[in-house]
Amino acid sequence: MATLTYTAAAAASPKLSLRNPLSFISSKSLSFPSSKPSISLLKPLNSTKFPTLSPLKCSPNPSPSPSTSSLKSRLRNGETLYGIFLLSFSPTLAEIAALSGYDFVVIDMEHGPGEIHESLQILRTLSPTNTPAIIRLPEFSAAWAKKALDLGPQGIMFPMIDSPKDAKKAVSYCRFPPDGIRGSAHTVVRASNYGINEGYLSNYMEDLLIMCQVETVDAVKKVEEIAAVDGVDCVQMGPLDLSASLGYLWDPGHKNVREMLRTAERGVLKSDPGDGGAFLAGFAMPHDPPVELGRRGYHMVSGAVDFALFRNAALADVKSFKNSVTVGSDDDGEEDKDGDEKYWSE
Repeated sequence: MATLTYTAAAAASPKLSLRNPLSFISSKSLSFPSSKPSISLLKPLNSTKFPTLSPLKCSPNPSPSPSTSSLKSRLRNGETLYGIFLLSFSPTLAEIAALSGYDFVVIDMEHGPGEIHESLQILRTLSPTNTPAIIRLPEFSAAWAKKALDLGPQGIMFPMIDSPKDAKKAVSYCRFPPDGIRGSAHTVVRASNYGINEGYLSNYMEDLLIMCQVETVDAVKKVEEIAAVDGVDCVQMGPLDLSASLGYLWDPGHKNVREMLRTAERGVLKSDPGDGGAFLAGFAMPHDPPVELGRRGYHMVSGAVDFALFRNAALADVKSFKNSVTVGSDDDGEEDKDGDEKYWSE
């Protein structure tokens, strides 16, 4: 191999040739072992032969086993899980929700402004916190299911499932052929770690939670059959759409709505999740708080929406300030130190 010697004379030379950037190096500064032929600096590189390198091979990853902390596993272990709906698609709010201890976050593409790209950002935000994400689709379709599942959420929620036929279609959208019709790009999508997880096809359904929403009168009539469909893990109640279906859009707490909701709940609870049945999931309302849902046998309870949490906190904050100003105006300018401390500590 050639050796390059930097001489003191070269270092002292103040001038360099622009035409030859190597002009500051003396020809005597280059020396080679006598056993090797000299190499011209002007010799084209493509004439030099290099040894052929064999491609590096990585040892295959072991097929991962189903997670013992997945939503599906925790439900099977008898836990009641508490989650939040994320409509803002804010990574910051998603991170706060995860760090606060929610068991799951529902990324709501049905009513939130975000779609697939925004959902991906939320999944990446949640990943370091190990908080499972469920994606609620904007509509009941194979195309949306495929795009959502390729992102790799732990759960998928199908809206407006009105019959066992719809439920069977939903399950088929989640399964690869021959068990279903899900389009396959498992060698490159995020769900398989971009193809790095070689065991993905062997157990991709083990941790995936398939949820079907019952939101209409027709769906309630078929709720037992929907819960019994193979592959349906949860039946999610939709109290607002159910109230609209009954003609009580502005009154979801109406007696008739509550009775219809109880009928649906009983239908799901008749099924045995350990024997092909489904777990009961739902969303709390002001007149029907989370603790009540838990008492009635719900296994998954969503008790908050990020928009609503911020709205309520903002309204309370403004009200607190304006009330303090009104009270302070009657005190002849005296400063209420205790009141200020209380306000800002909140």
